[in-house]
Amino acid sequence: MLDVIGAGFGRTGTLSLKHALERLGFERCYHMAEVAGNAGHVPVWRAALRAEPVDWEALFTGYRAAVDWPVCHFWRELADRYPEARLILTVRDPESWYDSARDTIFRSMREGLASGDPELVERLEMVVELVRDRTFCGDLDDRANAIRVLREHEARVRAEAPPERLLVYGVGQGWAPLCAFLDRPVPDEPFPRVNTREEFFSRWRGPQPPGAAPG
Repeated sequence: MLDVIGAGFGRTGTLSLKHALERLGFERCYHMAEVAGNAGHVPVWRAALRAEPVDWEALFTGYRAAVDWPVCHFWRELADRYPEARLILTVRDPESWYDSARDTIFRSMREGLASGDPELVERLEMVVELVRDRTFCGDLDDRANAIRVLREHEARVRAEAPPERLLVYGVGQGWAPLCAFLDRPVPDEPFPRVNTREEFFSRWRGPQPPGAAPG
């Protein structure tokens, strides 16, 4: 059963949020990184994209929270399925977000599909369908379009999520607003800041471009 559902796009601080939620006791937190370790989840997400019935309880067995893609694409369905769950919309400066997404997620799709690794290709084909085709209308290179899609998604979440269940949150705000929203004590340790560009590419087996931005 999910207690927390993330509605924010990837590269808005979702992996940092995953680590923070787990530190606050919401063990474990589902994230796109979990898909890499669970090959059987890929066909489940593809079925969800085809609007076929999904056994969410089976998919999320052992998880108390879920963030990032593919979860954010289905935030409404999951919010209805788990009516007691809190919703967190992670946000980030749109220009910075696009630079980060372009240099990590979008790049990994192109390079990973050419990798020759069958398991990686299968996973990335699902990501391409979800992110490039379903979310950004097939175009990842149009900066203005991508930012427009991001802003429209955030506006829909703000408008449609019950306000008492929703936290609009930037990970740069640290522990205080997150802990207040979830009624958890503030940990005596720094807020996790993970998933730099280098860390992202070490997971996706690609080369490491220069620069780093939390994701």
